[in-house]
Amino acid sequence: MSTQFLDTPIEYLKGVGPQKAEILKAEISVFTFKDLLYYFPFKYIDKTSLSEVKDLHPEAGNVQLRGKISNVKIVGVKAGRRLSATLRDATGKVELLWFKNFSFVEKALKEDAIYTVYGKVNAFKGAFSVPHPEIKLYDASDKENILPMEPVYPLTEKLKSRFMDSRYFMGLVKHLLLHPDFQLEEYIPESVLKPLKMIGRKAALYYIHLPGDEKTRAAAERRIKFDEMFTLAMRSEKNKVLRLREHNGIPMNKSGKLVNEFYHNHLSFELTNAQKKVIREIKSDMAKGSRMNRLLQGDVGSGKTIVALFSMLMCIDNGFQACLMAPTEILATQHYLTLKDMLSEMPVTVDLLTGSSNKKHRQSLLERLSDGSLNILIGTHALIEDEVNFKQLGLAVIDEQHRFGVAQRAKLWNRSVLKPHVLVMTATPIPRTLAMTIHGELDVSVIDELPKDRKPVKTLHREEIYRGEVMAFLKRELEKGRQAYVVYPLIEESSKLDLNDLKTGYDVVCSYFPIPQYQISLLHGKMKSDVKDFEMHRFKSGITQIMISTTVIEVGVNVPNASVMIIENANRFGLSQLHQLRGRVGRGAEQSFCVLMTKDEMNYPSRKRIKTMCATNNGFEISKVDLELRGPGDVLGTRQSGLPDFKLLDLVKDEEIIDLAKRASAFILKNDPDLSASENQALLLYLQQHQDDHFWSRVS
Repeated sequence: MSTQFLDTPIEYLKGVGPQKAEILKAEISVFTFKDLLYYFPFKYIDKTSLSEVKDLHPEAGNVQLRGKISNVKIVGVKAGRRLSATLRDATGKVELLWFKNFSFVEKALKEDAIYTVYGKVNAFKGAFSVPHPEIKLYDASDKENILPMEPVYPLTEKLKSRFMDSRYFMGLVKHLLLHPDFQLEEYIPESVLKPLKMIGRKAALYYIHLPGDEKTRAAAERRIKFDEMFTLAMRSEKNKVLRLREHNGIPMNKSGKLVNEFYHNHLSFELTNAQKKVIREIKSDMAKGSRMNRLLQGDVGSGKTIVALFSMLMCIDNGFQACLMAPTEILATQHYLTLKDMLSEMPVTVDLLTGSSNKKHRQSLLERLSDGSLNILIGTHALIEDEVNFKQLGLAVIDEQHRFGVAQRAKLWNRSVLKPHVLVMTATPIPRTLAMTIHGELDVSVIDELPKDRKPVKTLHREEIYRGEVMAFLKRELEKGRQAYVVYPLIEESSKLDLNDLKTGYDVVCSYFPIPQYQISLLHGKMKSDVKDFEMHRFKSGITQIMISTTVIEVGVNVPNASVMIIENANRFGLSQLHQLRGRVGRGAEQSFCVLMTKDEMNYPSRKRIKTMCATNNGFEISKVDLELRGPGDVLGTRQSGLPDFKLLDLVKDEEIIDLAKRASAFILKNDPDLSASENQALLLYLQQHQDDHFWSRVS
């Protein structure tokens, strides 16, 4: 690559200069020649075909017309001022209109001259017009220069006002692409590109801007998308190679006395085939001499906790300790109570450490942890405090791992020479394409089936006017002995958002379910831990029938008798949150319901979210829609997502390209882990030049 040429500041390009350069930098972050070349068109239009005025209709969309311009004049007054002109061809006439920034156009237009115009047809009261069309004085000699697919670039209002339109960008880019100093060397070996039938990098850049036809455009797009994923895939695969080669793991290959005793004598239900498969994968990983680094994905209620327990018992069978770190006290406490109950008749010690643990208990716990008599420690961020020292930590389980930063997770296992095995779990399913992209260095396991006795939750959407019917339905469920959640998005009333707040909601629910006939719990994040525990205990034990809460109950609450989840202002929640909240019901054998309440008009994303929730219980299907609506950064949490800014690659639609890039990178590194072969030297240099410490991190 002619790096020096591509790194040239954009102001030195012919047709730009200092003033336009500042606009390009401020508006679209184009600072160099390279930035401009990677500022891709978002669509293409065919300028070789002409429409006639007589054929215009309300659904015509964008059309190209050619005719004589006349009647150029300014009409209207004040805010209604606009420039009007008439275009007439052999079949009729149509009005051209400019509503702003039209002084330059007015001066440039020549009466009775022939122009080619391009724009979107507008129909009003039976008359057609073309507002703000592209317009060019017709010259028969230009016919050879008309492109069959003319690029259209993303433009801001400021760019448009300075007449920096698509034709302007096309001219700049064409000048660069044809410049003798423009070179773009290959960095991917020919042995990889040829079987995949990929065109060259330089050809791809040329044809993405100036395609001769759809075939060349598609080939260019395919190569650029492949490059975008390939670099990331190489880094992920390299991390995996480094982990397997350099990070010596703890081989845990003893038969498993505790595992067998628990499975045959204490497991009160049958494992699903998906759970059995994942347990086998984890057992195989932990038996090897390299550190396990596995992501466990499973929908809400799919049984990830029991898989984690089997993993921890494998660890203890081999003489090591295990820990489980959760993001909230409620979730950590839930895990502790669940595992303590399951292991009540087993010779396994379990304890809980959170920020609320008292000093005396903490001291005793730390002593048992350091002398090895404590087998399993469950906790929150408190597990990574400096005073927490394991005798021999063999397995670290991280629940809802996306809620922890990379440094926080790393601190848990970077205290010993032999790194513990790592199992990260999430109840927020990630589409396969996104998992392949962001978690490329992790091995991924999926629990894709629910326990046999679980009935799918029925999800309904109801508007505010049907509140009476919803409350009557809730009363019937409570009379059956069931319990219910009512979730609100806010604790206190907001002046900015017209939402039902928690405290007002409490009064509303009480008006339908008066005390003492009904008992109601209130739970939110600002409560002290002991108050939260008290309210949760009342609800779990059945003393209260209704739990009014914020999203603090999103994860970690398991009350099988709760059969109704009412989510107020459901259109204000994201899909992932709605799915997690719905997962708090349907945990028993009875039919459960989720009611999505809305009271204001919804935009398209909100309607799409509500419709999706009502249509499916499948978390992976829901995550695909979430990815389409919000993008990968927001789905994962922008700060920690680690995703580059893809120009063309679509993580929803481009699974084939993502898979090809992953396979290609794995093939290269399998045959040449250090990229020392002569054919891989260009690739090694490219990766070194574009190295990003975040991607080269060895921590999951």
